[in-house]
Amino acid sequence: MTRRHPWLNSLRSRLILLVVLAIAPTALMTVVNGLREREHAIEVAEENLQRLTNLAAANEAQSIERARQILRDVASVPDLLAGQSRCNALLGAILKQNPDYANFGLIQMNGDISCSAVQSATPVNLRDRPHFQRAIKERRFIAGNYVFGRVIRKHTINLTYPVIDKQDEVVAVLFAALELSELDRFANDVILPPGSLLLTADSDGKIISHRPNPDNWFGRQITPEMTAAMAARQGHPVLLVGTDGIERMHSFARVGQHAVSDYTITIGIPSADIVAAASHDQMLDLVGLAVTIAIALAAAWFVGDVLVVRRVNSLVATADRIATGSLDARTGMVYGNEEISRLARSLDAMAEALQKKEEKHLSAERQLRLADQRKDEFLAMLAHELRNPLAPISAGAQLLARGLSDPAGVERTAAIITRQVGHMTRLVDDLLDVSRVTRGLVTLAHAPLDVAEIVDGALEQVAPLLQAKRHQIEVHPPAGAARVLGDHKRLVQVLANLLNNAAKYTPEGGHIALRVERGAREIELIVSDDGVGMAPELVARVFELFAQAERSSDRSLGGLGLGLALARSLVELHGGRITAESGGENRGSTFRVFLPLEPGTQSGAPASVPVNENALRVLVVDDNFDAAQALQACLQAAGHEVMVAHCARDGIALAAEHAPQVCLLDIGLPDLNGMALARELRALPAGAAVTLVAVSGYGRSADREQALAAGFDHYLVKPFDLAALRALVDQLSQRS
Repeated sequence: MTRRHPWLNSLRSRLILLVVLAIAPTALMTVVNGLREREHAIEVAEENLQRLTNLAAANEAQSIERARQILRDVASVPDLLAGQSRCNALLGAILKQNPDYANFGLIQMNGDISCSAVQSATPVNLRDRPHFQRAIKERRFIAGNYVFGRVIRKHTINLTYPVIDKQDEVVAVLFAALELSELDRFANDVILPPGSLLLTADSDGKIISHRPNPDNWFGRQITPEMTAAMAARQGHPVLLVGTDGIERMHSFARVGQHAVSDYTITIGIPSADIVAAASHDQMLDLVGLAVTIAIALAAAWFVGDVLVVRRVNSLVATADRIATGSLDARTGMVYGNEEISRLARSLDAMAEALQKKEEKHLSAERQLRLADQRKDEFLAMLAHELRNPLAPISAGAQLLARGLSDPAGVERTAAIITRQVGHMTRLVDDLLDVSRVTRGLVTLAHAPLDVAEIVDGALEQVAPLLQAKRHQIEVHPPAGAARVLGDHKRLVQVLANLLNNAAKYTPEGGHIALRVERGAREIELIVSDDGVGMAPELVARVFELFAQAERSSDRSLGGLGLGLALARSLVELHGGRITAESGGENRGSTFRVFLPLEPGTQSGAPASVPVNENALRVLVVDDNFDAAQALQACLQAAGHEVMVAHCARDGIALAAEHAPQVCLLDIGLPDLNGMALARELRALPAGAAVTLVAVSGYGRSADREQALAAGFDHYLVKPFDLAALRALVDQLSQRS
């Protein structure tokens, strides 16, 4: 027989033990909730602190950006270089109009200040100032580090801007001295809690704004710990102990982009203030828990009769149900003022708290399922976007493999494959930015388009399906020219989706009609069929994601329900609208797409086609013989004079002899890369006027920026559309 502990022989002691066991989960949840509330308070404080820091950085960036605009405007005034007296008068007037600044001046290339809004009794030379040297070297606006002005004798930052003459040479440097008290004024616009710290440091780690007591801190070096934190640029705030011994949570933000400044701003809020409210609430929860436990123990101590035992047994049964997962279990007792009722109330409160936690858990689980569904939607979108061009490519490849076509047929089939490969290439380019697709940020390449080209492209994509199901399609083009401004690929995709939808839901041998009607201000594309139609409730939601009619064995090509939703999004991005109509089931469907006419063609007159009247001299440099010959053939067909070189040195020789007006340069050349070749061509006598176009297989934004910095005017990524290249060259010829 198991020996019992002596303190369990009384009812009261057992009731006390039961109360302790019943209250323990509630106590644990109270503690856990308190810790979570504390963590949540810290997370909210971090987000608010980062948002506040970004706001302060934006305020200071606006001040510096305003200075850049002033300097850029003043640098173009002729009086700036028209002599010292006129220059002094000009800068003095600028200073009066901008009282926030301490001085404006002009620095010659040797470092001497030739004119200034504030006159100096002795000559001043700023040749040693880094901001002066950087403005000359980098040929752009420079926000300098902290300096103590040699003329105005104030704490300042010097903002410099190069003065460039007509020969594109830097002849002087214009500067504006912004007194740090004025820069710090923008920090006062940000409301901070008591005890907070706000400071801005330059790239050398010197303080250029400080709150509080800014005058005592200008020019002082920030601490090594803060220097390391600024350099790390962590994604969330960090805790730092200040020189006053107060621990603060600091967040950092750059003041503007790199072209604006190299300053970093930080805001620190005392960490004790962040968790004060959460600690107070946590203490109240603990006190409440202690009071509840005390009351429950008192009830167990003073009640011991049979009625209490029965009610306790009921409570135990309820606790057992909760333990087995029935979180909706309740005691069902009518609460009174006695101790057992309080225990019942506590048990019910515990069950309710657990039920709420479970509901939160189920909600989180639903969110995970929704995220998984969105992933599936994204994968379905990829498949849908990539599937359409594969059909004509496959058909064309099979025709070429059979060798049954005449030369004209082969050429036509090759053209189809080329267009569809180009279409898939553009889709692959879009897929490089997956986050943009998942958030619906689709970039459109707007260009004037003939609606007939859109119709032809869509019919070309859906032709295999129409032929497979032996549909009869009627096409009614518009009367006269009809042009819109939009993305050819996307509009073809919209119309192809509608035709695919009509073909899938029309029985074999059915009729499909495509009509194009031109109105006074818009084009209407109408796709109608005599297929299965739609019930009224489906018409109302047909443009939603995954909305489809009920599938059956004869409708196995129903797809994933993305086509119409995608079509509506793309049409709306073009400023148009799309509607659906149906007389009911088995009575066919009609879809109408309305697109605005191209600006300038809404009067009904046919759009004029630009003619290239001036042939250009074009130099093509590419070590790939086939690629160079293709470019030469394309441009010669447009009437331009084309020279070809397969290495950089031959290209330089041809350019020196023939002075081309346009150069198409491959980046990866055997002797010199395209960047170096561009600099060599710019150095030729006629190099300043030549238009340089980079032709490269590298498509990153960093590659584009590097090419533009090397002197290129345009950047094309292989493989590119030859029609787009011809349009670019024709545009250059018109300018010429």
